[in-house]
Amino acid sequence: MSLSRFTLGLLLLILLCAPIGAAQSSQSCPETSPADALVAGCDLPLPQAFEVANQTALLQSAARISLTVPSGTPVRIALDQHTRISRVGEPVHGKVAQAVYAFDQQVIPAGTIAQGHVTKIDPVPAKKRSLEYANGNFSPFHKYEITFDTLTLPDGKQLAVKTTVSPGTAEVVHLVSDPAKQKQKNAAARGADNAKQEAKDKVHDAVTEINSPGRMHRLKEILLARSPYRRQYIESGTRFNASLDAPLDFGVANRTSGQLAAIGSAPANDTLLHARLVLAVSSATASHGTPVLAVLTEPLFSPEHQLLLPADTRLIGQVVQVKPARHLHRNGELRFIFEHIETPEGSLQSMQGSLEGLEVDRAAGMKLDEEGGTRATDSKTRYLSTGLAVVLAVAATHTDAEHGTTDAAGDPGVRAGAGESGLGLAGALLSYAARSSPVSIAFGAYGASASIYSNFLSRGHEVVLPKDTPMEIGFGNAHPSATTPKPQEPKVPQ
Repeated sequence: MSLSRFTLGLLLLILLCAPIGAAQSSQSCPETSPADALVAGCDLPLPQAFEVANQTALLQSAARISLTVPSGTPVRIALDQHTRISRVGEPVHGKVAQAVYAFDQQVIPAGTIAQGHVTKIDPVPAKKRSLEYANGNFSPFHKYEITFDTLTLPDGKQLAVKTTVSPGTAEVVHLVSDPAKQKQKNAAARGADNAKQEAKDKVHDAVTEINSPGRMHRLKEILLARSPYRRQYIESGTRFNASLDAPLDFGVANRTSGQLAAIGSAPANDTLLHARLVLAVSSATASHGTPVLAVLTEPLFSPEHQLLLPADTRLIGQVVQVKPARHLHRNGELRFIFEHIETPEGSLQSMQGSLEGLEVDRAAGMKLDEEGGTRATDSKTRYLSTGLAVVLAVAATHTDAEHGTTDAAGDPGVRAGAGESGLGLAGALLSYAARSSPVSIAFGAYGASASIYSNFLSRGHEVVLPKDTPMEIGFGNAHPSATTPKPQEPKVPQ
């Protein structure tokens, strides 16, 4: 009886210990080959290569892109209110005229409200004041500085920013090298993405409607400019480049490998690239081979809406033709091309890019030819204004027979006209009140000689494209002179 009980207990003990032994053997298998391990019943760990492959697939399937606008990026702002320059702290108000992108996403839309204030008003130097007084201007304009410190996005979100603002441009004109070609390209763009293009056109039209002063307003400003006393204003529509002093962070965006697969691919021929100049270029200082650097202000997508070039992609080129301004009023000329695209990975691709559009100051008097060359021009009114000044100067030397008598002072209208030709409205009043033929002759001669010198004898106008000038660059096949080695790059000031 005792033996049978002992045998039964031993069997129960063996049955209870068997699972424990099996678990221990699976957890601590000896270091053998995979075949021996399988025979021994051990569990094989997953290969390390398999784990790495899974992690790589996850990274490729979803990439996190930082949406950061770097410091130094200009925010192009147009004032929508008439602002007087009278005191430091005067508020200024405007709207963003050109959208700002981070990588492939719009982060500051056009129409965003910008608020700031006047930060500095400089006194007029004594030399300049004397020259202005001599020309009949008794209220010379002061140099001023403004800043924008708040951006209000269309959704109501406010961004606090610190900016350094460049001098404003009162009247901006859009120059196009070939209007027919540009119109055809715009039509193709609308056909590719009609809804998106129409939305952009509406925003652009709204901003243009607010910013563009009418002809009557411009005529009024011209007349006021001849006044000896006038208040200083910043006109509505004046555009400023507000460069960010610190980067703006808009978070991160997830992009799949399929969305990023085409980055760095060459765009189709006749594609328009929207860019800005990183450094100023002038016909006065440039020479053949001077490097030209620009960056994209908008990302470029393929017709299938795959990203080809993100915003801030660099374009590198050089000056190929330049003529500085010379005496006898011969104006400057400048032409440059782009030969390389620098992809985000730092590799260079050859291209041929020529200038097809520019936003410049109307007062600069520039034109763009079909080959992308820029030249300074003169208004045809210079012949009329100079001819009128000479006629008034000659007329001031003659007396006027009035009511059968001879007026030694000359005709009152001629006297006023000669004075206005010389010193503006103040000269007209002085010449009219003086009733002196020598005074009228002196005013008329001064006005005629000044007009002849400034319009025909002086040095002509240079072609000056300031830093951050908005441009449109036509993409084409690689230029024959383009080479694969990295070209000389201009040093960008920090």
